[in-house]
Amino acid sequence: MITEQWELIEKAKESLKAARVLHEQGFYSFSASRSYYAMFYLAEALLLGEGLSFSKHSAVHSAFGEHFVKTGRVAPEFHRELIRAMEVRQAGDYDIIDLTAEESAEQIAKAQEFVQMVENLLTSHPPSSK
Repeated sequence: MITEQWELIEKAKESLKAARVLHEQGFYSFSASRSYYAMFYLAEALLLGEGLSFSKHSAVHSAFGEHFVKTGRVAPEFHRELIRAMEVRQAGDYDIIDLTAEESAEQIAKAQEFVQMVENLLTSHPPSSK
């Protein structure tokens, strides 16, 4: 695993911790945003292991689907959850609505599942060093 991957994984875990703190304090929209970013950083880390890097969120989502879901290395629900998490984040960040505690908790749970999936994937099938 290259240093940048490790750093992104650690950043994802910190983002998930922040999501939990924000949730506990009642900041549900901000919590959902941090949950999304945890998932996003993890997708970026996996792609870095393939020698891929992108500047747009949509490009990361697309490449994650192409290189990990379509190849069967990652279950399709993780791709769907990444996209859904971005939609929830955008609603919380840009719409004049507040997300609920339930929506925030759901995003935290999905982000935790994403962390576990990436850790399992890297343990069982380490990416090539590039």
